[in-house]
Amino acid sequence: MVRIRRPGFSDFEKAEIWRGWKSGRTLRSIGRGLGRRSSHVRMLVAANGGFIPAARRRSTLVLSRVEREEISRGIAAGHSMRAIATSLKRAPSTVSREIARHGGREAYRADAADRAAWNYARRAKPCRLATYGRLRTAVVKKLRLQWSPEQISGWLKEEYPGVLDMQISHETIYRSLCSPLLPSA
Repeated sequence: MVRIRRPGFSDFEKAEIWRGWKSGRTLRSIGRGLGRRSSHVRMLVAANGGFIPAARRRSTLVLSRVEREEISRGIAAGHSMRAIATSLKRAPSTVSREIARHGGREAYRADAADRAAWNYARRAKPCRLATYGRLRTAVVKKLRLQWSPEQISGWLKEEYPGVLDMQISHETIYRSLCSPLLPSA
């Protein structure tokens, strides 16, 4: 069996694809400009539902690369987890979990731990409709009646006031219609 490799785009190429897509160029002309096949460009656009993905950024709640370096230095110096946590102004449990998650005191490497954490944060996250079955059922029923996502969102606000599990924006409904993570109802 022949294995088909997914095309990889550099950050520059992705930016060019999205710039072209936003300006209304065809997939063929975008691909031609990059020296790539239009089918590869289509795969990238379709994977994101035609929406430009938000730029990735690190949450202020997670450990930074500098903090991971400090943990690594603390381990090398033989400091306790509590001492390392105090110097970072973090909870000892945070430092303990970080070290355990990335190989323990003997194998912890800051660079490898940071790369692993960054890659883990990239995981596919289920959309709101995939998570809340009752909400999904209500939205699917209205879509089958040919209601627009704006109408559905407004109806849910009136029908379920104050019930956050039954609230969804029309943008999320549009995105969910193209989501590969949404189970069929």
